[in-house]
Amino acid sequence: MTDDIATESPVSDLPSPADGYLGDPAVRAEWDNRYTDRHQLWSGQPNGALVAEVAGLAPGRVLDVGCGEGADAVWLARAGWDVTALEVSGVALARAAGHARDAGVTVRWIHAELTRSTLPPASFDLVSAQYPALLRTPDAAAERALLAAVAPGGLLLLVHHAGMENQQANDSGFDPADYVWPSMVAELLTDDWEIEVDEQRPRVAPDGGAGAHHTDDVVLRVRRLR
Repeated sequence: MTDDIATESPVSDLPSPADGYLGDPAVRAEWDNRYTDRHQLWSGQPNGALVAEVAGLAPGRVLDVGCGEGADAVWLARAGWDVTALEVSGVALARAAGHARDAGVTVRWIHAELTRSTLPPASFDLVSAQYPALLRTPDAAAERALLAAVAPGGLLLLVHHAGMENQQANDSGFDPADYVWPSMVAELLTDDWEIEVDEQRPRVAPDGGAGAHHTDDVVLRVRRLR
């Protein structure tokens, strides 16, 4: 990323539709359409697994991958974290920036796909990816990008819906084989990493919002040792 990421940016510094979006325009359009179809797609509350896993951590620099409408980013900023939030949908980012503004917190917004963004390597104390829709590639680009963003001593927290990884493609065109799941990230870990949590557990789900019907989470929390 450019030096912009290392300097304070007010929440009003949200990329416009004509900005330098980094990613596949088709992916942006798909997610813009999903958000446009509903006044509010998600619950507006922080994800339960994030709240549980971050409890007790000293605030530092955090990357919120796929921040959506900004509930996690705002919650983290209120808790004292220095938040950078990344999202492909400009519609979602506009909503997220508004929520941050209303909450009186500062968040750096990045309008990009994870694999196309030029994030500074090894610079975040926490990388949080809550139910991310990361496309799978032969070179495991998304998995490697998640790991590369974590600073030595920092954590990657990846949470997803349990059971989806092994489902068959459905009539809507969604095929789980196209996406990255926690097990794929775990397979890339070397001796430079320590697994602190790798489990399935009941989901603490906020009321309402898309995805509220999922009842169990897979939680992967790993620490970069060096």
